[in-house]
Amino acid sequence: MDATPRTYFLPPNVRRSADQDRALQIGYGSTCSQPSTVAAMLRFLDLAPGQRVLDVGSGSGWTTAIMARLVGPQGSVLGVELEEPLVTRSAAALKGVPNARVQLAVKGQLGAPDDGPFHRILVSAATSRLPQALVEQLTPDGAMVLPLNSRLVRVTREGQEAAPGYYAFVPLR
Repeated sequence: MDATPRTYFLPPNVRRSADQDRALQIGYGSTCSQPSTVAAMLRFLDLAPGQRVLDVGSGSGWTTAIMARLVGPQGSVLGVELEEPLVTRSAAALKGVPNARVQLAVKGQLGAPDDGPFHRILVSAATSRLPQALVEQLTPDGAMVLPLNSRLVRVTREGQEAAPGYYAFVPLR
């Protein structure tokens, strides 16, 4: 995470707070998650070099960039985001990260089914029910981490495991 400074992925009016361990408003009802939460999610996701990753609710693109570094040049990360201005801003911040890209999410469609399957999926928005459409985009041995009922949950095709603690996120839409 130190190799991917959050500052470059934030709007100018909140960059002075980039080093603080708190969520920051990035506009359009979205936030850039606090660094300790991102670290917990990424540890739970257990990324490996060469994996294909989907970042649902990519927002600022910061987590997308971190994951691209973790999966290395043989891996790839696709971020999907509903807010077009955030896609434009994060795409600009991701220039120079060849194995990461962001695209506008299709309203009413979760994830990027035409681009799957994915080894890992990270969902950075809260939900009260498991989004089966995303589970179906996983490879047979894939895993997804998402905030489900305020808990970080790791989902595989075989089951679920919750991490300790409780988390607050913007809602999945």
